[in-house]
Amino acid sequence: MFQVDIIEKCKQNNRKAQMQLYNQYCDGMYIVAKRFLIDAADAEDVVQEAFLKAFTKLHQYKAEVTFGAWLKRIVINKSIDFLKTKKQQLVELEEVHLKVVDTPIDNKWLVDDAITLDDVKQAINNLPDKYQFVLMLYLIEGYDHQEISEILDISEVASRTQLSRGKSKLQGLLKLKKNGTRY
Repeated sequence: MFQVDIIEKCKQNNRKAQMQLYNQYCDGMYIVAKRFLIDAADAEDVVQEAFLKAFTKLHQYKAEVTFGAWLKRIVINKSIDFLKTKKQQLVELEEVHLKVVDTPIDNKWLVDDAITLDDVKQAINNLPDKYQFVLMLYLIEGYDHQEISEILDISEVASRTQLSRGKSKLQGLLKLKKNGTRY
C-alpha cells in the first residue's frame, strides 16, 4: 500500500491503516522525543500524544512535506510543551547525534580537545530554556531559522539571536581555566 493510500485511509478513521502508519513511524519518533526528554516513559507518552494529535489533525496535512517531517514537528512541539510544563532539563544527547550534525566549519563552535561529550551535555542543561531549545533544534535536529521560528513561535531574528547568544554562553561554560578546572 502506498504512503498516500495509507494516509487517505487514516483520514477516514481506518484503524488498520492508522496502526500501519504508527508502526512505520513510532520508533523514529521515539528517538526524536528521547533527544529532548530524560525519561523513556515520558518520551513514549509524548510520542503517543503526538500520534493522537496527528490522527485528529490529519485533515490539515497537505503533503507539502513528507508525512514523517510533519509528524516530527508535532513530536518536537509536544516534547517542548512537556518540558515547559514539567520544567525539566533537556535530555541526554548521544554522541552519535552530535556527530551527524552537518554544520559548516565555524571557529565560534570550536572548543578545547579536553572537553568531553558529558561536559557539553551538562553545559547545555545549564543554559536557559530559550537557548537550549534553539541549540537543540539547530544543532541536533538540523532545522533552519525559519523552521525554528515556526516551531517556537518566535521571529527568525530571535532564533538567530538566541542561537548566537546560546553559542556564546555554551562556550563560556565550556572554557577551561589555566589549571584545567571550569569556570
